[in-house]
Amino acid sequence: MNTTTAISFQYIKNPAALNDAQRSQRLQAPGFGRVFTDYMATIKYSPDAGWHDAKIEPRTALSLDPATLVLHYAQEIFEGMKAYRLPDGRAALFRPNENAKRFRNSARRLAMPELPEAFFTEAVRRLVKQEDKWIPTEEGSALYLRPFMIATEAVLGVKPSTEYLFCVIANPVGSYFKGGDDGVSVWVSDTYIRAAVGGTGDAKCGGNYAASLAAHAEATQHNCDQVVFLDAVERTWIEELGAMNIFFVFKDGSIQTPPLTGTILPGITRASLIELATREGISVREEPYSIDAWQQDALSGEGVEAFACGTAAVITPIGNVKGRQHEFVIGDGRPGSTTLMLKEKLTQMQNGRRPDPFGWVEPIN
Repeated sequence: MNTTTAISFQYIKNPAALNDAQRSQRLQAPGFGRVFTDYMATIKYSPDAGWHDAKIEPRTALSLDPATLVLHYAQEIFEGMKAYRLPDGRAALFRPNENAKRFRNSARRLAMPELPEAFFTEAVRRLVKQEDKWIPTEEGSALYLRPFMIATEAVLGVKPSTEYLFCVIANPVGSYFKGGDDGVSVWVSDTYIRAAVGGTGDAKCGGNYAASLAAHAEATQHNCDQVVFLDAVERTWIEELGAMNIFFVFKDGSIQTPPLTGTILPGITRASLIELATREGISVREEPYSIDAWQQDALSGEGVEAFACGTAAVITPIGNVKGRQHEFVIGDGRPGSTTLMLKEKLTQMQNGRRPDPFGWVEPIN
């Protein structure tokens, strides 16, 4: 079994890879999640061989037996990360080791084999090096990376698979949310929950997102961009905004975010913003915050800003909140000064336009 800290990748050329002119055309307005690069990274797992058969190969459709376990019992996990273009022309990743650690945690929760962190980061780095020309340079753009792992054993039975495929695909992306200067509108769901203690809330698995789609549809029906999930027991405490972590800014300049108690995904952007805000002299609390307190603070002027954060959207200001029992505006409904300051400092750091005192940005030579 391969338990070393290094793995050898085989390179397979893609004869159908786009030329420079075709690639340039695709990069004009890539949107989000629609345009994909020419290659992917793959590693297979089996009990006898361990992690093996690592490749950088042409991106193509996967061939799966109809009885493949992932199709029936959802044994699947994934990550989201980005590669950025630095001013000196190099590509760079942002805290890839944190993604690798979270991927292992998700695998453990879903009873899947843990991919060594060195294998994870090597696969990501090699794919970025291969697809370097796909990294867009426009403001707010990046090369989005989607590492994932699926159960590939073909058998109908509720059990962990014996075989797995780890894969990394990439797509150039623009801004996640489109719109004007106002913050997004959010719907407070009192019908659906995202996670409960002992569940998979702190794992990044597809089932969590599938279960959230009905709540998102409910938000759309009420002309809202996103949904606010409350806790599963009391339906009182704010947990996440859709697939993103959430922060609240108060009149005294302090920031608060819900604590990680096993039901909330430990976001890498979340952790980075806590460290960045603390370095800027901002008091940050990781404490429970109720939906009723949020409404009261917003109406009284104590709560002046709110924003969500994640790899895809980076930082998204929240303008107004609606629900069957709640309706209020955050501040003046527009992005606040603390939100804008943190977004600028983080994105400028990620793009190499501001010093990185934390050592988070890792150039790929």
